[in-house]
Amino acid sequence: MTNKSTQAKSRPDKSAWRNIVARYQTPDLWRSLWQIANTHIPYVIIWYIMVQTLKISYWLTLPFIFLAAGLLIRNFIIFHDCGHGSFFASRRANEVVGFITGVLNFTPYFSWRHKHALHHASSGDLDRRGYGDIWMMTVNEYLAATPKERVGYRLYRNPFVLFILSPLFLFLVSYRLPLSREKQRERRSVHYTNLALLVGIIVMSFLIGFKAFAILQLSILTITSICGVWVFYVQHQYEGVYWQKHDEWDYATAAVEGSSFYKLPKVLQWFTGNIGFHHIHHLSPRIPNYNLEACHAEITMFRVTSITFRQSLRSLRFRLWDEENNRLITFRELNQISESALAGT
Repeated sequence: MTNKSTQAKSRPDKSAWRNIVARYQTPDLWRSLWQIANTHIPYVIIWYIMVQTLKISYWLTLPFIFLAAGLLIRNFIIFHDCGHGSFFASRRANEVVGFITGVLNFTPYFSWRHKHALHHASSGDLDRRGYGDIWMMTVNEYLAATPKERVGYRLYRNPFVLFILSPLFLFLVSYRLPLSREKQRERRSVHYTNLALLVGIIVMSFLIGFKAFAILQLSILTITSICGVWVFYVQHQYEGVYWQKHDEWDYATAAVEGSSFYKLPKVLQWFTGNIGFHHIHHLSPRIPNYNLEACHAEITMFRVTSITFRQSLRSLRFRLWDEENNRLITFRELNQISESALAGT
């Protein structure tokens, strides 16, 4: 991997990188409309095929469920771009399409947009954790925690909880509940989304039957949510990731070195809407997803070491942030640190 201090020195200052990425930030109306078409037309067709094949066998339907889940992930990227105001030049168009695509993903648009904006503003900042990110404790925080807090943290970071139970809870339960600290618009977006989902469930139940709809929708949402949480996890939990105290934190460095370049096979890159170029996205969220690859390819100073799918599996081991050595560590490494400390006393 490239030495981080060398990388940091090569980063342009704030005004420079803003000028560099500016030409990639302009949405292309026809490309945006085409992305909507090549995502949602196949999605509707596949739903029809799933309904027909489900009458024969669930196992015959399963391959189409995976395909629909992939398209729903792509739908979420459109929703995500609308939330950043990058998919259309028109704010109103972003809000309308964002709301509709959010309903398809069981996600309230304005509520999610606010939380996600906080995540972008604080990513990589140790003093501002907790905004739309994966719960991560430092070594010192964990050692100072009560036994109950340690058990809770270990449960949270367990892969089965983190990637199976949590995604479903997030999309099916958490996103259904407005937070009291949210502004009125964010709370309303939760209620409007819930209402739209209720109407959609009633209509689909009338058209194909509640049982068929529940089987298909829950199957798709399960796969989509698990994959979505996994991709988000890998984007900020990997070997060599950047985290700093607020007084040493730098936005551009946090974006480029604190967000991964997740190099996926082309077919998965298509389904995930280029979100693997996450370092470029965090540097400039106003870049539409279809411009991220070009920005990465053409601007050499933003290129970072890629993480392949196989390499990303290693990130499952990471549990804590070691502030003394500026790196993520495993619980086994924590035990070694504790044993060394005891041996030195």
